Amino acid sequence: MKQSVKRVLTILLSAALLAGGAGCARPGSPDEGNPAASEQPTGATEDAAPEEAPFAPAFPADTAGTIHVAGHYNNFEALEAEFDRFNEYYPDVELSYTYLDNYNGTIEVVLSGAEAPDIFFSYPWMLEREDLKSVIETAEDLADPSLGLNLSCIQEKLLYRDADGRIPILPVFCTTYGMLVNEAIFEKEGLNIPRTYDELLSVCGALQKAGYSSPMMGYSRGSFMLFPLSFPYFCAEIQDNDEALENLNALTPGAGEYARDALALAADFLGRGYIDMDACGRLENDYQAVILRFFEGDVPMMLATAGTVSGTEKRESLSDAYIAHPFKYSYHPVPSTDAGGYFLNQLSMGFSVNRNSENLDMANEFMRFLTRTEELSRMAQVKRMVTPCRDMSFDGVYAAFGALSDERVIYLSDVGLEDAPDQQMRRAGTRICNGTMTVNEAVAAFGTLPD
Repeated sequence: MKQSVKRVLTILLSAALLAGGAGCARPGSPDEGNPAASEQPTGATEDAAPEEAPFAPAFPADTAGTIHVAGHYNNFEALEAEFDRFNEYYPDVELSYTYLDNYNGTIEVVLSGAEAPDIFFSYPWMLEREDLKSVIETAEDLADPSLGLNLSCIQEKLLYRDADGRIPILPVFCTTYGMLVNEAIFEKEGLNIPRTYDELLSVCGALQKAGYSSPMMGYSRGSFMLFPLSFPYFCAEIQDNDEALENLNALTPGAGEYARDALALAADFLGRGYIDMDACGRLENDYQAVILRFFEGDVPMMLATAGTVSGTEKRESLSDAYIAHPFKYSYHPVPSTDAGGYFLNQLSMGFSVNRNSENLDMANEFMRFLTRTEELSRMAQVKRMVTPCRDMSFDGVYAAFGALSDERVIYLSDVGLEDAPDQQMRRAGTRICNGTMTVNEAVAAFGTLPD
C-alpha cells in the first residue's frame, strides 16, 4: 500500500531580522493545469510554449528517499497536493515541509545547518542583496541541461539570472495589484464594474449617493494603500524610458519628477472623499482583516494584492456574514487611465534547490516533475495565485486580468526598477495618503525620504 508521509514542522528561530527588499533584480538574458474552470487571457500571455511531453520518471518506482522543503507559508496545501501527485510515481519517497519563522533572517543559517532543506523558497530581490549572496550561491543552476527542467513552459521575463548567468530560482507563484469587487453590490445598484478612471470616479460617486460611505477601502496603516492604483501606472510611465530608469535607480536629485504623475493620481483620488480613512484605519492587517471586512458585504471595492486574494476562498467559511449572505466577487485592475488599468505581473515566490543537499538527485527529480504547465498551474489554482507559465490559465476570480490587451500588461522585471526607488515610491505614497506631504513636497524629497 502506498504511504505518503507529510510532516509539517514549525521552527521558531531567533536570528536577527533581515528586512526583505521590495524591488526586483532585472533578468539578464533569460532562456527561453488543470484550467477547466478558468478563462484564457487574450493579451497577458507570451507565445505558447512547445507541446509538453508527459512526465517520465528517471528512477525506478521503488526508489526511496526524502525531500525536505523550507519556506515561510504557515500552511501549504498546494505543495502537499503536489507531494501526493509525486508519490504516485515514487511512493517510497518521503516529502516534508517546514515553516521557518523570520524567513529572511533565518534561511542562511538553516542552509548551513545539519538539517538543511533540499528545496527552499527564493525571491528575485535576493539577487540584489549582498548579505544573502551565500543563499543564492547555494542554489542549483536550474538551467543546467543535465537536470532536464522544462524552463520553456515558464514566461521568460520571470526567469532571473544571477551575476554568473545561472538561473537559481524556479518561478512558482506570481502576484499583481488590483481591487476585489463585490459584484452583488454592482448588480443591486445597476452599475458596471469600472474600466477607466473616469468610470471609477463616476461609480464611486453613485455608490456614495446610494449610501455606501466608503465605495473604496483598503488597509491604510502605514500606508501606501493606493499603491494598487498608482504603482502600475508609475511602472507604465517609466517603462522603456532609459533616462528615467537611470535617474531613478541612481536616486539622482530631481528624479522624483518621474513619479509626479503617479503620486498626483493617488492624491487626486484620495482628495475626492471616496475612501473612509478612519474605517480603513481600523483594519488590523492587510490580509485576514481586509478579507473578512470585505466579506461583511457592504464594501463595493477593496484594494488588495493577489497575495491577499489568495486567502479569500479559505476564509469564506470564517465569515459569519459571508456564510449568511454569500455573494460573487472578483479581482480587477484598478482603472488608472482613460484606457483602463494595468496587469503588473511580478514573481511572488520561487523554489531553489540546495546544491549541497544529500538528496540532490531526488530533489532535482521533484523539480523536474514540478516544472510543467500542468503542475505549476495546478499549484497556482489551489493557492489562488497567478501562474508563472506561458500558458496563463486564470482562476475565475482573475478573469479581468486575462481579458487585458498586450499593451496593458507590464512585467516588473522588464521595468528594471531597483529596490531603492521602489522604496522611495512607497514612502512618498504613504506620506500623501497620510496627508503629511503634498505631491510637490514628496516629489522634491524623493530619494531622501526616510522609512
